[in-house]
Parts: sequence; structure tokens; C-alpha cells
Amino acid sequence: MNVLIVSQHFWPESFRINMIAAALSDAGCKVTVLTGQPNYPDGRIFPGYRAWSTAIESHQSGYSIVRVPIVPRGSASSIRLVLNYLSFVASSTTIGYWRMRKRPADVVFVYGNSPILQALTGIFFRATKRVPLVLWVQDLWPESLTSTGHVRNSLLLGGIKRMVAWVYRHCDLILAQSRSFVTEVRTMSGTVPVEYYPNPGDVESVFPEAAGRESAALPSGFNVTFGGNLGTVQSVETILDAAAYLRPDAQVNLVILGSGSRFGWTKEQVEARSLRNVHLLGRVEPQVAIDAMARSDALLITLNDGEGLNKTIPSKLVTYLGAGRPIIASMNGEAADIVRSSGAGLVCEAQNARALADIILQLKAMPGPARDVMGAAGRRWYDEHFDLTKLTRTLIGHFETAIRKAGDSRKVAE
Repeated sequence: MNVLIVSQHFWPESFRINMIAAALSDAGCKVTVLTGQPNYPDGRIFPGYRAWSTAIESHQSGYSIVRVPIVPRGSASSIRLVLNYLSFVASSTTIGYWRMRKRPADVVFVYGNSPILQALTGIFFRATKRVPLVLWVQDLWPESLTSTGHVRNSLLLGGIKRMVAWVYRHCDLILAQSRSFVTEVRTMSGTVPVEYYPNPGDVESVFPEAAGRESAALPSGFNVTFGGNLGTVQSVETILDAAAYLRPDAQVNLVILGSGSRFGWTKEQVEARSLRNVHLLGRVEPQVAIDAMARSDALLITLNDGEGLNKTIPSKLVTYLGAGRPIIASMNGEAADIVRSSGAGLVCEAQNARALADIILQLKAMPGPARDVMGAAGRRWYDEHFDLTKLTRTLIGHFETAIRKAGDSRKVAE
């Protein structure tokens, strides 16, 4: 099976689609990834790449990467983000089309994180290659725009909602990363089928590579580690306010692994407020991050409260479950329900710093074996619901179904 993956973001940026491409290739699919130049999350083109270049790379996992020019995100201002989104659509349907003209495809698979605009590229290749389009919805639009605060105009949001409905109805199959998403997407997808397909775990793909690598230096004490993007929806203010409440306990450390649009602001606030219990380690390789998580006493996940955010399952939660350490969650909705149902940790409401500090202290006061029970429960939940091998087989099954139905439709039309 020839699979064309369309994803504005891809390796060496850290996204789940990286491991999906490798897993599909390992399963015998011939994979080509159409993507832009890596610049997420800091908004600067990664060393070794150029914004206006185009190239075809052969990845060591056995698949090809077709890169097209892109306008970098920069400091993530609204104008730069729009240019970033539109530049990928423009270059992927022109230069990308030229690069893909001799490459076969049986199915187009769009990794639908923000922006949903990249699905337009998928629709373009659906038409030009005459193959089915499978869209994997990672963010709900326009809800994600209101959650980040990038768009507030009701008329504009209404227009975006109509555009999203049009995109959904030009797919052959839609996969939703959370069960809550399924209900929402179905209201706009018309007759297009919608199925639940979660983000698989990435722990197995990372731990074997960790041997011999440099480890992150964790401070002494009770370490609560946050790993991942520091953006507008991660409720960074809640983490810092909780750190202020936790200052009397000199043993508690909040360790932050990652970067993003709010990293600079976070660093300034840590210094200005003398939050010596907050340790900013910056962006590290995934192998180093997961090694640090496995050596932490607890893992921290925070999200703002918002309609769209409360329906999502952050991919970092899946990684946390796989790491086998207790989880501290300050968030609402489906992801919070997973932490409760799995028994993997403690939960408080989103954006409540006092409550977050309280459950951190509650977890610290527990005996070590009780915390280990939580970590083991999370790992069992991971193995049952987010195993990469199982979910790769499921994904290939979805592709085969979409290809068969598209073929049946063409026969009827003829």
C-alpha cells in the first residue's frame, strides 16, 4: 500500500505523526511524507534546513520525506501564523504536486493538527491522485482558535466553521483523536464516516534509543516534571502560581522540559518572582525527556479550561501513562477522566493553582509504594488503549476500508 502523509509539521519536530510514519513503513507500507521546513515550536528554521528550499529526503526508517518552502512561524504573531499556514498550502499544492507527480499513492492521510488548512492539500491530492482521503483530527476548529485567543470575531469564526464543514465533507473517512471529538465532528461531516482513533504511545520507540545518551540533570528532592510545548493553552500561569504556593516546602521541584512561544515569558517570570523551585531545562531530545520522566517522582500536565480543550486528549498524557509514573493533572474533560479512570494519578480543576499545589503535596505525602501503584496502573492503561503495534494495524484497516469503498463508488459511477 502506497501512503501519502500530508503534515505541515514533521521530524525533526516532535509530533506523533513521526512514529506513525515509521510504524506504517515497518508494517510494509510504502510511505511518502509531504511536509514543510521544520520550525516548531520556536518559530525558527532548524539548523541544516532553509525556509525557501525544497528537497526529497530518505529517512532511516525507510520512508521518503518531500519538503516544500514555508514561511516560519516566527514569534507566533497572528499575521506570521496565517502566513505560515497559507504558505504550506500554497507550496504543497504547487511545488509539492511537482515533486509528487511520479510517486504513486493509494490513500492520502492528513495529520490534522492545527491548522486545519493543511487538509486543503489533502483534498487537492485526493482529486489529482484519485484516491481516498483520510483525515486524522487532532484539534477542533474553530474551538481551538477561541481557546488560544487568536480569533475572537464571531463572523470570522462562523466562516471558519463553514470552511471546516466543507473540508470534512470532502474526506472519505475522518478519524478523531478523542471520543468527544467524534460527536463534534459528526455534526459537520454529513455522510462521511467518523471513527475514534487515539494518538498511540511513543514510549517503546524512544526508550531503546536512550542507552548511552546524556541524561537530563534533575535536582535533588521531590521532582514533578512537565514535558512538552509551553504555549498559550498549557496554562503556564497555573504552574508558576502553584510553585509560589509550594515555596515553603523546599523539597518540591517543578521541572519543565520543553520550549515554545511562552518559554521566554516563563523564564522572565521565574526570575522576577524568584521561583527557585522551578527548573527550566529547555528543549531536549525525546529520548532524554522520557528518561527524565521515568526518573521523576510525578509527571505534570496542565491545560486551560475551554470547550475544545476539554474534549482533547493531549499526546503528552499518553506518554506520561507509558512512562509509568504518577500523574498530576490540572485540567477538565476527557483527558482528566482518563487519569481518574486509569487510577494513574490525582486530578484538580483546570487553572486552579491552589488546588494544583494541594494535590502535589498530597501525592508527596503518600508512601512510595502507593505512588508506584499509580504509575503501574497508568502503564496498564497505556498497554490496553494506546499500544503502537495494535493501533497501527487498526490504522491500516481504516485505510483498506477507505480504499475499498472508494473503489466501489467509482464502479457505481462508471
